[in-house]
Amino acid sequence: MALDLSIFPALNAGLNGASAVLITSGRLLIRRQKVRLHRACMIAAVVTSSLFLACYLYYHAHVLSVHFPGQGWVRPVYFTILISHTMLAATVLPLVLLSLTSGLRARFDRHRRISRWTFPVWLYVSVTGVVVYMMLYQIYGAHP
Repeated sequence: MALDLSIFPALNAGLNGASAVLITSGRLLIRRQKVRLHRACMIAAVVTSSLFLACYLYYHAHVLSVHFPGQGWVRPVYFTILISHTMLAATVLPLVLLSLTSGLRARFDRHRRISRWTFPVWLYVSVTGVVVYMMLYQIYGAHP
């Protein structure tokens, strides 16, 4: 039984959005020195981002690429967002893994140093993932 591939774009956007909320919540919690809640949010963010990656790879293994149908000034805007999103998405995985492992191993000085970079990159990738979805599927009605 094959999965209905049409559910994946919205599912992926939802997972990206959830990651963004969890990442932001985790950041706010650690500023308030709520370490256990921070840890729970960040682990949940890693789980939702991992689920996103698995779903994204499955979807694109079956659909390959989806062409952006927008024309005019929005086209370079879309591709600027997509390219920056894609390039930073490739760098965020090792940053997240380094941040996670140093935090879980109680290497807090290293964790803070790495997380200063991880947080804005991960948040940008999560938010722009939702923006790409909205532009591609909701506003311009692309079809796989």
